[in-house]
Amino acid sequence: MQFRIPQLIQGGMGAAVSHWSLAWAVSRLGALGVVSGTALDEILARRLQDGDIGGHVRRALEQFPFPKMVQRILDTYFIPDGRKPDEPYQTSRKHTVEPNLEAQELCVAANFVEVFLAREGHNHPVGINFLEKIQLPHLPSLYGAMLAGVAVVIVGAGIPMEFPAAISALANHQPASYTVNVTGPKATEPVRLTLDPAVFHPSDFSLPPLVPPAFLPIVSSATLATMLIRRIQGDLAGFVVEGSTAGGHNAPPRGQMRYSADGQPVYGARDSIDLDLFRKLGLPFWLAGGYGSAERFREALAAGATGVQVGTPFALCRESGLAPHLRQALIAKALAGRAKVYTDSRASPTGFPFKVAELEGTLSDPALYAQRKRRCDLGFLREIYTTPAGTLGYRCGAEPSAAFLAKGGKPEDLKGRKCLCNALVANVGMPQILADGSNELPLVTLGDDVVNVARFCPNGQTDFSAEDVVRAILSPA
Repeated sequence: MQFRIPQLIQGGMGAAVSHWSLAWAVSRLGALGVVSGTALDEILARRLQDGDIGGHVRRALEQFPFPKMVQRILDTYFIPDGRKPDEPYQTSRKHTVEPNLEAQELCVAANFVEVFLAREGHNHPVGINFLEKIQLPHLPSLYGAMLAGVAVVIVGAGIPMEFPAAISALANHQPASYTVNVTGPKATEPVRLTLDPAVFHPSDFSLPPLVPPAFLPIVSSATLATMLIRRIQGDLAGFVVEGSTAGGHNAPPRGQMRYSADGQPVYGARDSIDLDLFRKLGLPFWLAGGYGSAERFREALAAGATGVQVGTPFALCRESGLAPHLRQALIAKALAGRAKVYTDSRASPTGFPFKVAELEGTLSDPALYAQRKRRCDLGFLREIYTTPAGTLGYRCGAEPSAAFLAKGGKPEDLKGRKCLCNALVANVGMPQILADGSNELPLVTLGDDVVNVARFCPNGQTDFSAEDVVRAILSPA
């Protein structure tokens, strides 16, 4: 690592909630701006179909090192004047274990674009956030981000054991592989994803080595951190230590699952973070989950942390990718003292608890969820499983029930599952248009700290900027 990671890390949220514009604004202020690496290929495809407003995508693609790949992508997705308002989006190709060149190309380019735009016009570091639960796009996503000069790779929602090895290989444009989780009878050999950068360019083409980004896994316990240190010697820049109050996916409670009266998982003493152990590990760590204030920031430093990661306030600031009407409605609820976040143990097809912000007109409303017809047209959260014939299959607890059960899925794994893929893309103003003319509905995730948004809205303000958040957190006592 050739630089010092800032004390304040902006969370990498949602699908394009932490988009390039937010990360750009935060990094220019001296904090670490982070783009979300979730579903960036689908986000890029939809931006192009909407006409590439502002020309940002094409400006970034002009700097992409593989022009023939760019032309293929533009020929497939770009609509100069934008699609008609009632015209459905053409969805991107689903990722599979077997190399799919079209999907890989779009994914490499999309991650390059997001990081390039976040870095444009300044010299401060920019990070990217991936979810270990979404393994299939890992390698092309990582390569695209590295081609654009990403400085930090942050990975949560799982145990990302193989990222350092992939970073090392891709930094030298060498083939990389990644072991994927497979449900069902285990094969003799592990199932691995592969990516050979040579497929993207002619044999006589070469690129200089890339600077390997720092690797920061997100952990919820010192036990997991200790295991990663033992098994990934020398390749860790530190840890983001995330508590159960943080937004998005949370680690499940340890031990037997217990629920509160309103159905939320109960976190107990075993889930508390042992900061003494983290201090003894000797690596930098950043605390996450409710640290969006100057008081909590100073508290983290006093406890030995290098700094904090903050998500919710940035998700609600003006530069956020969250659709303006959703963002403003959530701020209004918070200022009125009516903001509520529910930890839903069933919503995510990953099986991890997922923080849901309660908001009218979204899938947080049980009636609206019940009305939605199940579909799985994006497939980022699909589970890979072994079929009775010994081949690999793909299923998701949010797909049509009959299809899921026909693939060997368990009936109990259907209950309460929500299509996060479509909902998260709808969150940022690009909902799919359905056959009846209606839109896919959003489902917003925020941390418990949403109730404290008023600290960024003094003197009757009802809106705030990324700079307001950075200044408020880093302000002296």
